[in-house]
Amino acid sequence: MPVSVVTGGAGFLGSHLTDRLLAEGHSVICLDNLVTGNIANIEHLSGNPKYKFIKQDVTEYIYMPGDVDYIFHFASPASPIDYLELPIQTLKVGALGTHKALGLAKAKKARFFIASTSEVYGDPLVHPQQESYWGNVNPIGPRGVYDEAKRFAEAMTMAYHRYHGVDTKIVRIFNTYGPRMRIKDGRAVPEFMSQALRNEPIPVFGDGSQTRSFCYVSDLIDGIFRLMMSNETGPINIGNPTEFTILELAKRIIALTGSKSQIVHKPLPVDDPKVRRPDISLARAKLGWEPKVSIEQGLPMTLEYFRKHVK
Repeated sequence: MPVSVVTGGAGFLGSHLTDRLLAEGHSVICLDNLVTGNIANIEHLSGNPKYKFIKQDVTEYIYMPGDVDYIFHFASPASPIDYLELPIQTLKVGALGTHKALGLAKAKKARFFIASTSEVYGDPLVHPQQESYWGNVNPIGPRGVYDEAKRFAEAMTMAYHRYHGVDTKIVRIFNTYGPRMRIKDGRAVPEFMSQALRNEPIPVFGDGSQTRSFCYVSDLIDGIFRLMMSNETGPINIGNPTEFTILELAKRIIALTGSKSQIVHKPLPVDDPKVRRPDISLARAKLGWEPKVSIEQGLPMTLEYFRKHVK
């Protein structure tokens, strides 16, 4: 039975990945310090003999007895409110946490997977974004702590790949949504849904013409699993290339919820990307992957979760 370690395994993506790994016959060890993770995301795994949870900060030494086959490094604050409130922790988990996780992979001769992000492209001057694009990032801006932590993590991963021969994979994750997102996450889908369900004003930054593309979580996890089990090193973009404006998303969610919420416009945050859409040609060609769940299907499934959790 393959043994997989998932750092950040109690988070939104980490918990969904864990479910997929268990379904594929893996045993899973989750490491999470619960700074942004949530025990509620993994409560359903309590008592599962193939699952173990360890509360740990992965920036510290990782002791792991026994064999490990795969390491999925997902530990990191991932929403703007998190990395603006936790800038030092965000940098440390991208640097020290990645170093510790790669050290474990080297010691165990395990395959290593780093969850990078579309934020490495910054406010892109190329559209859509291909993996060959180096990005347009402000290293000293407020978003730089997350962007540069992930860019450093990619560099560290490739250094271990080239110097130590570690089998590594890099995914660049674009906007993802679905059940288990935190209610006060700060990202567009959970914010808009929470506010709409409470009939509160929905703030849209600027005129709302900035674009994003949203991938449903099950599609993302499928792409991640395929990349880990492939011979590709990456980086490979995983995301949904269907692009629309933030204003359109807000209007869709108001209509879907039947909310009385009104849209209010607020100033754009510093370094907020104007466009964001993945070129997934590489994922299609190398992994045979493309998203299957449309926004029309994914939003209602996500809303079902939020209706149960928004007070």
